[in-house]
Amino acid sequence: MAGNQDQFEIKFRLTDGSDIGPKSFPAATSIATLKENILAQWPKDKENGPRTVKDVKLISAGKILENNRTVGECQSPLCDAPGTVTTMHVIVQHPTTEKEKKAAGEAKQNKCVCVIL
Repeated sequence: MAGNQDQFEIKFRLTDGSDIGPKSFPAATSIATLKENILAQWPKDKENGPRTVKDVKLISAGKILENNRTVGECQSPLCDAPGTVTTMHVIVQHPTTEKEKKAAGEAKQNKCVCVIL
């Protein structure tokens, strides 16, 4: 690959339908780096934004992208034609707190199982 084929135009679609980007990234850019970029550019007026890179999940062509992969490795031949803008969907998933985990555990313990004979 040479020239612009080594670059991907990517926009990040947020859950409310707004976008970050598009911006050009080299094919060798890691997914972790994309997440850092999203964190840095997250609109300040949006509620429930990611606090860390670990809160961000990226989805492209129906697949959750792994941090150790590169943009070039995640390219979908059906969706990412040269000269087009690739849309990646952003999901913010905050880790559950200990309080939430405890409440979920208690809810499981309080379930009733009825057996009708």
